[in-house]
Amino acid sequence: MHSDSYTVFLGGDLMTARGVDQILPFPGDPRLYEAWVKDAGDYVRLAEQRNGPIARPVDFAYSWGVALPALQRRHVALRLVNLETAVARRGQPQAKGINYRMNPANLPLLEAASIDCCVLANNHVLDWGEQGLIDTLHSLDSHGLQHAGAGLHLAAAETPATLALSDHRRLLLFAWATPDCGVPPDWAAGAHQPGVARLDDLSAHSLQRVSACIAATKRPGDVIVVSLHWGGNWGFVIAPEQVRFAHGLIDQAGVDVLYGHSSHHIKALEVYRQRLILYGCGDLLDDYEGIESHAGYRADLGLLFFAELAADGRLLALELLPTRQQRLSIQHAEGVDRQWLLDSLLRECAGFGCSVRPGSGQGFSLVWPSE
Repeated sequence: MHSDSYTVFLGGDLMTARGVDQILPFPGDPRLYEAWVKDAGDYVRLAEQRNGPIARPVDFAYSWGVALPALQRRHVALRLVNLETAVARRGQPQAKGINYRMNPANLPLLEAASIDCCVLANNHVLDWGEQGLIDTLHSLDSHGLQHAGAGLHLAAAETPATLALSDHRRLLLFAWATPDCGVPPDWAAGAHQPGVARLDDLSAHSLQRVSACIAATKRPGDVIVVSLHWGGNWGFVIAPEQVRFAHGLIDQAGVDVLYGHSSHHIKALEVYRQRLILYGCGDLLDDYEGIESHAGYRADLGLLFFAELAADGRLLALELLPTRQQRLSIQHAEGVDRQWLLDSLLRECAGFGCSVRPGSGQGFSLVWPSE
């Protein structure tokens, strides 16, 4: 690592509801309002049928598995995740088919990994309505966990999380969600309306809106990360409007890292003007083990993203640690699973002028042309 650089951990979708919540020390109400599954414990049983028994309750470190020692070895400066669940006991399940929530008493799960900030601009934070969102904000605040992308009104939802770096510098994390990931119009925060920071589209107008939010807050020396929950759950294709928007954020808004997610599997990466673009980080943790639909996308496989950034936000190195979810825990992807991830990255990144090579240990390293 360079002497004037630092490493940021970027995690994909962290879904700590349903089955994950049920194995933790304080399982919440297991009742579900889904078409086929009515008890969250069924997702635990599916995982056990696939990979073996899970002793319950587990401790708060259990589900992080190999991620914890990986984080410790790399001396990570900041740890960011997309928290895709309400953290609440109250609220009403919204008529959307799937409703995620975690018992607030299980928030030490995030503290076990020393998570610094949670993105909330996604299609599950309002699964239990406004009351569920209000309780989520209160729960995170009471545990000292910063968040971005949702709030009691629009100004709060679009206010970035301000995270301290060394030498009195700051990393500002902004977060928005788009309609195509499943965020309905009535979830959008308003002047006096709780909700998420939602972009109607990826137009020039939306780019101007994001740029204005950044310009109003950014100070010289700040590093800017924009989180976007965008696109559908499945499919490797990167829409041209996503590429244009990502490039526009870097060109016009001075964004240093585009942190994209929503797909349940990894997607392409790009380095544009020495800035990192993650089009889809995949799932960091979920309870989909044993579910056979979309098996070809391998949602059980993922990556831990460790980005080494220069003081001015340029990408110096990106390490990708391959993972596999087993028994509701993050484990190393090995053998054919590791090779599947490598082949997928090579295929998807080629169109963006990037490649991946095996690095030291179990990880991969991103390779991109110099500019």
